[in-house]
Amino acid sequence: MGWNFLSAEQLLAALSAGEVTSVELTDEAIALIERDDKAINAICAPDFDRARAAAKEADQARARGEDRPLLGVPVTVKESYNVAGLPTTWGLPQHRDFVPAEDAVQVTRLKDAGAVVLGKTNVPLGLQDIQSFNDIYGTTNNPWNHDHTAGGSSGGSAAALAAGFGALSIGSDLAGSLRTPAHFCGIYAHKPTLGLVAGRGMVAPDEPALPAEFDMAVVGPMARTARDLTLLLDVMAGPDPLTHGKALNLTLPPPRHDRLCDFRVLVLDDHPFIPTGAAVRDGVRKVADALTGGGAHVERHSPLLPDLTEAAILYTQLQFSGSAARFPVDVAALSADRALDAARLRGLTLSHGDWLDVNHRRELYRSGWRRFFAEFDAVVCPITPTPAFPHDHDRDLLNRRVDIDGVGYPYFDQFVWAGLATMPGLPATAVPTGLSPEGLPVGVQLIGPMFEDRTPLRLAELLTTDVRDGGV
Repeated sequence: MGWNFLSAEQLLAALSAGEVTSVELTDEAIALIERDDKAINAICAPDFDRARAAAKEADQARARGEDRPLLGVPVTVKESYNVAGLPTTWGLPQHRDFVPAEDAVQVTRLKDAGAVVLGKTNVPLGLQDIQSFNDIYGTTNNPWNHDHTAGGSSGGSAAALAAGFGALSIGSDLAGSLRTPAHFCGIYAHKPTLGLVAGRGMVAPDEPALPAEFDMAVVGPMARTARDLTLLLDVMAGPDPLTHGKALNLTLPPPRHDRLCDFRVLVLDDHPFIPTGAAVRDGVRKVADALTGGGAHVERHSPLLPDLTEAAILYTQLQFSGSAARFPVDVAALSADRALDAARLRGLTLSHGDWLDVNHRRELYRSGWRRFFAEFDAVVCPITPTPAFPHDHDRDLLNRRVDIDGVGYPYFDQFVWAGLATMPGLPATAVPTGLSPEGLPVGVQLIGPMFEDRTPLRLAELLTTDVRDGGV
């Protein structure tokens, strides 16, 4: 039988039952990549020889009676993670020959759990886009329509999963870089609570792999099922041993509920800064209908919801103050007459004192979310306003437009939905909801309470059989 599109959970059961070996799974995955990836271009740095050796070792370990969480399961890794012996370039031509000597902490955790790393997946230049293309590795195409983007910056990982190239992948997220490609490619992803998952070694090639704390960025799991997200998050979660010694037994609280009827959910599909396209609005409606049909308590409005305008402005200021040094933005082209452009301008020029003021406002915003989650368990909302859009490689990002039902809007503005969870550091799970009328995947995000990642993950599991009418 073909194994490539089964979940990691199913593969582990088959491996345990002796129905298949890791060598067979790995050989089948490699054959599929060699057959199909010329058209998709998801795997930018294959590592097939070492993958076959690791698969053989996994089979031997299982024969000895070992039973590790991912023993023998083929996986991929986003290019931005250091993997000893493979290039880490972040798509930056000046670093095309950089090869780290040490694995990132999450790559080590994958290998310790028994996973078989097939190779690395493509990213945008400097991870600074929600498309995945660069001058070293070229463009990653959406498996559903090669004329459309697979998303970014974890676009190669999402495309690989959608195409059957491994059962799991790991990525990262600052501006929706886990959630947006999941939404565009019809797979699942989870943006963990800020600080939950160690990120050392997910670092630009010109920087040392230090156990630094990220301001908003996280690393996290990607998969073809919600249950696999939880499986992989359990492998990834925990602080860095360089800063916390061996104290890695981080226990997340259980999900608030195990039945759909017990969840209290706020559903959003309108944002003050950008409209929501019809296909995404329909995806949100499907989830809302499934929640209502399952007996959940569903609201469309709440005075407890922190202000979306304030959230978008704070997120934009923090995002640009932290990452704009790598982003070729023409400051003169930004208009202070538009609120989000004004926020970008301010972010580009924040002094340390100004940043502390913005950070204080973020803490006030987090306190608002704590009050909200005392009454609700999750928020359902878009990830971006549209399904995957056609490739747009205009080097001047300010010239780009996102087409929402026939009307063009500034490219950057679509990030506001992703920023809703990113700015305060909340966990958010991307869930596929089916296909648009044009046959492109559509997803939504389930935002949960801080450090209660198992709540949106469990809700994603419960929704899986109710919502999806198509997909991978």
